[in-house]
Amino acid sequence: GASGLLLVAIILYAFNLRGPIVAVAPVIRELAADLGVTAGTAGLLSTIPVICFAAATPFVAAYLRRASLERAVLVSLALVLVGTVVRSVGGFPLAITGTIVIGVAITIGNVAVPVIVARDFPSRVGIVTGIYTSALNIGSVITTIGTAPLAALVGWRWALASWGVLVLVAAVVWRIATARIAAAPVSAPSADAADSTPVPAESIALLPPWRRWDVWLLVAAFGAQSFSYYGSSTWLPSILADTIGLSKDGAGAASSVFQLMAIVGSLGAPALLARGLHLRTVSAVLVGCWLVLPTGLLLAPHGYLVWMAAAGVAQGGFFTMVVVMMVRRSGGTSNMRRMSAFVQGLGYCLAAAGPVTLGLVHDATGSWTAPLLTVLVMVG
Repeated sequence: GASGLLLVAIILYAFNLRGPIVAVAPVIRELAADLGVTAGTAGLLSTIPVICFAAATPFVAAYLRRASLERAVLVSLALVLVGTVVRSVGGFPLAITGTIVIGVAITIGNVAVPVIVARDFPSRVGIVTGIYTSALNIGSVITTIGTAPLAALVGWRWALASWGVLVLVAAVVWRIATARIAAAPVSAPSADAADSTPVPAESIALLPPWRRWDVWLLVAAFGAQSFSYYGSSTWLPSILADTIGLSKDGAGAASSVFQLMAIVGSLGAPALLARGLHLRTVSAVLVGCWLVLPTGLLLAPHGYLVWMAAAGVAQGGFFTMVVVMMVRRSGGTSNMRRMSAFVQGLGYCLAAAGPVTLGLVHDATGSWTAPLLTVLVMVG
């Protein structure tokens, strides 16, 4: 019962680890006009959190060595709430300030959750990671669908600030769940065939992450995936509105398919690996699904629902596979902190360029062809 409640708390926490970022996309034009900035500049509000993921990860890793994971999550939620409010109350400088606070807060969760999964669900790493990744995307779907209609009723400021309610709910459930875990009797973990991928030999696992070729492969895969994910998430509503004439609400709702279908990938990819499919085979399928999005939008944009569904499966599957491989190959909780910080710190350096790069390329060319070609190159 305590573990089940902890899983619910992780799900609610995950709702707040991507939603505050993608909530800006459906109202980015109204926000830019109200704050007196260009679309490319407004894209910073989606890019800055990802920059924080890269810049703050080493400091977060150091913080997690001193603070308990339970307390760190509560600190993270408090900062998300503060940043969400600050971002919505003033001009562009305050919006930037609030966004930085949100970015640092989410960085704590990025590093902490894989460690929590490895520590508290050692026999079910794959499925719990898949559920966590699905929750990230469900949070994105909720905010992507809901922000534009809320903005039509109360304005973009209140629409963005209203998602703080999810933060409060997550904090309450997390506090209750961790208290019950602390009070529950400790039992030895059991082995699980679905998560029995061998851990590297101790001598390999204890090497610094930067001396392991497999970790560098994870960095490259995570960086390219995250560049494409954050860039596409930010600009898909605008792309759909400009290329096929969807309304603001319609474009926001349609682009949520990209987030929603990630649930299929996040649960399906580790299941395929557990059933014996080779990692290269699963990866090739996911790459093919990612390529469908930019290619389809360039050649047949009216089939956007199919293209976004395929890419959604790909982005959910890739993220889950990277996290699962980090957990399985870390060799212990302490090494997991180091590997998680290293992979995410470098990977998010590349990811941070996604939204701004696509926005600036669009501003320079006046069309979405070049930005889509950029995504095509990154995922290829």
